Order: sequence, then structure tokens, then C-alpha cells
Amino acid sequence: MRYLIDGDLASNNGGWQWSASTGTDAAPYFRIFNPYNQSRKFDPEGEFIRRYVPELRDLDSRAIHDPSELPPLIRTKLDYPEPVVDHGEARRCAIEAFKAIRVAE
Repeated sequence: MRYLIDGDLASNNGGWQWSASTGTDAAPYFRIFNPYNQSRKFDPEGEFIRRYVPELRDLDSRAIHDPSELPPLIRTKLDYPEPVVDHGEARRCAIEAFKAIRVAE
């Protein structure tokens, strides 16, 4: 908790378990966490990002959630890294893996 900017034991403990599908609720295999979708849904104006990621502070509310969607010329002017994970591809791989497990059971 000491390394989290917004750490809250109750929220983080339950949230981590839910997003990892390791909590006590029965998670369907197709529920794959996508941080861009969560950001857009629960912080549409990007207030959290503006506060804690100053490199993105000046982007408009649509672009701030996923700056990799910006045109390349604009992205090069940001002091912000390119994405490490393609969430669409990662979701597809995870669903395939979960389906394979279900078939094997």
C-alpha cells in the first residue's frame, strides 16, 4: 500500500481480486479487464489522469484515455511511452486460453 498514490485497503484488495478474476465471485471466462474502457466509463473527463500523469494533462477528454490512438505526429510530441500491451490481442488470447481450459475439464 505504501507505493500506491491512491491506496485504500478495502477498495484495492477487492478491486485487484475482481480484475484478476480471483475473488469469491464466479467470474465468467469472457470478463477481461480493459483499463481504457474502465477509464472512459468511470472518469470520462480524465480527471485522475490529468492529476497524476502530467504528460497527458493537456489532451482533450477523448484522447486522454488512450493516447496511442492519436495520430503519430501528435504522439511524438508527448513525453509518454507507446503501449506495451495490445488489449484487443491480449483479450483474444485470454479468451482462447480460457476456452481451452473449459474444453479440457
